[in-house]
Amino acid sequence: MSSIINFLYYLMAAFFSVCFLVNFRKSKKWQEELVYLLALLPFLLRVFHLK
Repeated sequence: MSSIINFLYYLMAAFFSVCFLVNFRKSKKWQEELVYLLALLPFLLRVFHLK
């Protein structure tokens, strides 16, 4: 059961990472890009099992 929860957790983190990356690529202002990168960092760390 815990492996299913872990899989769903990493799937959710990957989904949000993709959403942030799409918005980052659409953004034209450097301030918005910085905010997207700062919000993306924890999700990428979780997806790559670094935190």
